[in-house]
Amino acid sequence: MPLSFRSMSHGSIAFGFFNIESDMLLMENRFFFAPEFCRGMLALARDRKDRYPRVDWPSYTIDAVEDIGDLMGAIHGIRFTGFIGETYQHFPFPKDPAAFKQNPLGDQTRELFERLILKRAREDRFEVNCRADGTVCLGPYAFEREDFFELIRYVWMGGYPRWKDGIRPELVMEMRNGLVDSGHPLFNGCFHQETGPQ
Repeated sequence: MPLSFRSMSHGSIAFGFFNIESDMLLMENRFFFAPEFCRGMLALARDRKDRYPRVDWPSYTIDAVEDIGDLMGAIHGIRFTGFIGETYQHFPFPKDPAAFKQNPLGDQTRELFERLILKRAREDRFEVNCRADGTVCLGPYAFEREDFFELIRYVWMGGYPRWKDGIRPELVMEMRNGLVDSGHPLFNGCFHQETGPQ
């Protein structure tokens, strides 16, 4: 479930997983897969030559709001519009609330989600760059460093409702460990709020 996150440039924005059977993320009207996000964070963390590194990865942009779809309508099974609605026709919201958990094998539906989004989106690149003042820009959205960390922690936790059975995808584990071990000042304190098993 996408949550609201604070940005410096656009106020509150939506970011997160939107269907528990996919590892695709949205940021407002931009869509990309969690493995690309994780690899991007690792690339930033491993860039020891540049104090203000940048990275980009493939993404999809849907310009028309109606082509994005009605997430809440799809979750409640009453309105299947746009891209998101079509994903819920393939993977409906579970009837058992206990089954509402993010599937760590969500990468297995990637081919279908790519096919569905390409009906409505244009392919582009999602750029992340870091500035000398500590601002981190993800696409057009600028974040203070702590708010940027919240996005990373969201993916680490499996968003809301968390990873199924507490099992994370391997690349999510690799991202977290890589950021902790990187020594890059950009990521200092990213996981300082952890208090035991997560």
